[in-house]
Amino acid sequence: MHETHFESLLDKNAWKRGIVYLRKRDKRLAKLIDELGSYGKFTTYSDYYGALVESIVFQQLAGKAAQAILTRFKDLYKGKVPRPEEFLRTREKHVRSAGISPQKYSYLKDLSSRLDSGLLRLEELRTMKNEKVIEILSEVKGIGRWTAEMFLIFSLARTDVLPIDDLGIKKAVQRVYKLKELPTKKEFEKLERRWHPYSSIAVLYLWKSQD
Repeated sequence: MHETHFESLLDKNAWKRGIVYLRKRDKRLAKLIDELGSYGKFTTYSDYYGALVESIVFQQLAGKAAQAILTRFKDLYKGKVPRPEEFLRTREKHVRSAGISPQKYSYLKDLSSRLDSGLLRLEELRTMKNEKVIEILSEVKGIGRWTAEMFLIFSLARTDVLPIDDLGIKKAVQRVYKLKELPTKKEFEKLERRWHPYSSIAVLYLWKSQD
């Protein structure tokens, strides 16, 4: 990966600094980190296009069902996510035979068309600020803020992303911070200020606590 102005979660030193920082700033989170122990290996997706394709396929589906559809979709292309130009050469009927809905087909087509024409260049997102990345990706049909935030964490490995619309995160925060109801936007804003610039690390531990 090219160098950027942002610390990567793959940077062991940044991860260690983040853990130390979060433990000092948040006692409840520190307790959770102690309970869960070492996070283990963190994997990012270097195939940016493939990551977005998978995100679209998984939208609004249970994990097993989405994985089955994704597998059938990849089987159309010898077990791999096709490149944009390859997808665009495939007839819609053939793509939909894998279980891809008409709506998701339109999303995949829009994404592939933007990449094939050069209107969208995913590699350029590496050096952009988080909000700019979200703004650009949200122009693609079927990609909203949540999908863009997942891309920031799991593809660009950004350290300071807090997906407040993620239900798993909401439930984890409610449990860890002993809230009577799911956290409000204001409560998330307080946590964001407390966790900055390592919100992503806090998020990863909160997700892990849901397993």
